[in-house]
Formats: sequence, structure tokens, C-alpha cells
Amino acid sequence: MLSEVMIYVPSIANFRNNWLNQRLTTAGVAATVLVETNTVTQRLQEELLNSTGAVAISLDEGSRRRLIAISPTPLTIDSTADMSAMSPQRAIAESFAVLLSDGAGLMRVVGLSQMGAGVRVDMVLPEKLLRDDMLAFSVRILGLSIFISAITATLVYFSLRWLFLRPMQRLTTSMARFAEAPDDASRIIVPSRRRDEIGDAESRLASMQETLKETLGQQRHLADLGLAVSKINHDLRNLLASAQLFSESLESIPDPTAKRLAPKIIAALDRAIGYTQSVLAYGRTKEAPPERRLVRLNRVVEDVGDILGLTGHEAIQFDNLVVAGIEVDADPEQLFRVLMNLVRNAMQALEAKSDPALVCRISVEGEREGGVVVIRVSDTGPGIPDRIRQSLFQPFQASTKRGGTGLGLAIAAELVRAHGGVIRHVDRPGPGTTFEIVLPDRAVDIGEWRERSRRLQAS
Repeated sequence: MLSEVMIYVPSIANFRNNWLNQRLTTAGVAATVLVETNTVTQRLQEELLNSTGAVAISLDEGSRRRLIAISPTPLTIDSTADMSAMSPQRAIAESFAVLLSDGAGLMRVVGLSQMGAGVRVDMVLPEKLLRDDMLAFSVRILGLSIFISAITATLVYFSLRWLFLRPMQRLTTSMARFAEAPDDASRIIVPSRRRDEIGDAESRLASMQETLKETLGQQRHLADLGLAVSKINHDLRNLLASAQLFSESLESIPDPTAKRLAPKIIAALDRAIGYTQSVLAYGRTKEAPPERRLVRLNRVVEDVGDILGLTGHEAIQFDNLVVAGIEVDADPEQLFRVLMNLVRNAMQALEAKSDPALVCRISVEGEREGGVVVIRVSDTGPGIPDRIRQSLFQPFQASTKRGGTGLGLAIAAELVRAHGGVIRHVDRPGPGTTFEIVLPDRAVDIGEWRERSRRLQAS
């Protein structure tokens, strides 16, 4: 509509100028013919006034002025328009002045004649004639504008409906259908071939739906696993408790080997009983907060090697390279679980080798760097494929052996994060795999420390 208004303003001014020039041309031609033939009768004057709609017509030849025709009605001029000196701005202003008037006045129009050089036509017209024709022209312009606007709006509506509304309805419909049955692969949207933002949204929605479907499947497997474990949890605890009672009797046997192995067997059974008691908590994807204490790292590594049977292993060399005296601020049981998962994964990778000539070695290093302890678990196995490096610490994603679940690294990462630490895969030259664990010491509350010092000094 704004464009129509911008077109209408110069159009109405141009219509006014053409209308007045046409009247001047008609009056000038007729007046010149009458003067040349010297046949200016009363009847011809009336016909000339009627054909032009004027009330007075005269010719100005420079040296003399001739009155060609005039109405007997008294004349009172309200406005004058000189068409030979009419600017566009003035034409627009005078056009709207006529439209906004009541049309009851008379206007004088002056312009050059087409019949001779230097001859000017001077005529007086009722404003009503011009105003009526201008209003009729405005109505035609309004009707044309409404028609064009209706056509444009219709085209815009169907264009938006085809290009935007229908694709958005398809997206929302796909979301609603997928929400009803997220496990149904047939409800995942099939992206179109569009290369605009709508096509990109369809591709991203399809990718998100596919990812959500896989995630829900994994969650369902986890729920099934939790249900199965919870069913055997009670019986397993009873069996472990019976085994613990039997193992305690081994300490009374005078055999040195039995006395050496009995404490380790009892400790292993204690850990197993503790794990079964926390099975339900893990099934709710919740680990107990770490109960942090100062732990000798080399002793924890020794326990891991003993439990996994790596001490004195025939095919696998187990090196505890932890610097003597290194203490870790961590939960001993959770730290044990982290290291056992990593070492067990390395052990399983090395046991898969069938060539006795291959070097099979697992090494655990540990050192303190300021307020953190860095632990590295390395092996000389085949390494980790590139395809799973981006999902190493995600459940059901990082297993490299057939039948594996990939939960070991996920559990280890969760326990390390609970300590405020970081676990990551480290690329090192040569074969094998290296995992690095960074465990920071607990932050000291300065306010609590000052309050404790103040109490000690006061006592």
C-alpha cells in the first residue's frame, strides 16, 4: 500500500496537468479558427464554452488581447494556474488543494497556444469539473490498487504456505508423531532436498530423532540390566557372605601360602559385598559421594595387581612404577575401582594376543605435581581404534571386544569426575594405550582454617 501511495501522488498531479492542458489546447484551437475566419457569433461562443467547460476564454497575442467568449455570470477568480511555469511540487500541492476543496470556486488557467508562437490562451474554469474528474480518477486508482493488493496478497499467501507453512507443519507433525513412539524408526522425518534453512532444520531434526532413539534404546537396556541385577542382588550377597565365612577359616590353617592368601581373599570378598550393596544405587545412575582420605597410591596399585592375578603372571608383565611415598587425597574404594577397570581392560586386550613372542606389559605410574596427583596406566596392546575415541567414556560405546558393554570406562570417568578430576586418553609414540588420571587435592576452606587456628590458639 505504501508503494501505491507513492505512485498515486505524482499520478494525480500528472492527471491534473493533462486535464488542464487538454482544455487549453481545445480552447486555443477553436479560438484561433474563429478569429481567423472572423465568425465569432453568439451561438459559436456558447458551443465553445460548453465543449471546454469554461466560463471565459481569451487569446493574448502579446500586443493585443482578444476576448473570444464569456459567460454572462459574474466572475470571481479563486486561484490561478500558469501551465507554462508549473513545477512538479506545485502541481502536487495544487492537486490536493483542489481535492480537499468543495469545488465551488473558479480557477484561471493560462498556457501557450499550439496554433502560433507567442500566443497564450487564458481561460476560466469551474473547479468542480476538475475536482469531479480527479475524484473519479482517484476511485479508479483505488480500485486498481485494491485489485493489485489482493493479487499480491494471494500470491504471497500461497508462496508462504508452500515454501514455509507446509514445511513447518511437516516438522511439527513429525515431532508430535515421534513423541508418541520414539522407538519407532518409521516416525523419523525424512529430510527433503531443500538447501535453505528449512532443509537444514529437517536434517538436524532427523539427526536429533535418530540420536534420541538410540539413547532411549540404551536407557531401556540399562533399565533392563538394573532390573536383572536387582533380582540377583539378594542371592549374590548371601553367597558372598557364606564365602566370606569360609574364607575366614583359612587363617587358622598352618599352611604359609594359605596364611598369605587368606587376607587378600577376605579383602576381595569384602569389596565384592560392598559392590553388591551399591548395585541398586548405580542402577539409579547415582554414585555415593567420595569419602576422601589420604591413600598410599603404590599400595592401591599392588592390590589391583593381586586381585587381577597379575603378580607373577606368566604372560603379562605388571610394573608398579608409582613413586614411593606418593599419597592421594581420594576415596580408597573408588580409586581402587577406577584403577581396576583400567588395568583389567589392558589385561583383557593383552590376553587376546596369541603370539607368545609379543611383549605384553602393563605399567602404572604416579607422581605429584603441586596440588594434583597424575596417574598413568599404560599397556603394549593393539591400541584403541579411531572410530571409538570420541565416545570412549560413554556407556555401550567404547567396548572393543565382542560382547563387551563399555561400562568400565564410563564408571571410571564418573568416579574421577566425582573427585573433581579428569581422565583422558593420551596419545603417545609407539604401540599401546595410555590413560591419564588427574586428581586434585581437596580445596581448603580458608575461613574454616582460620577459625580452627583461632580456637587452637585460644585453648
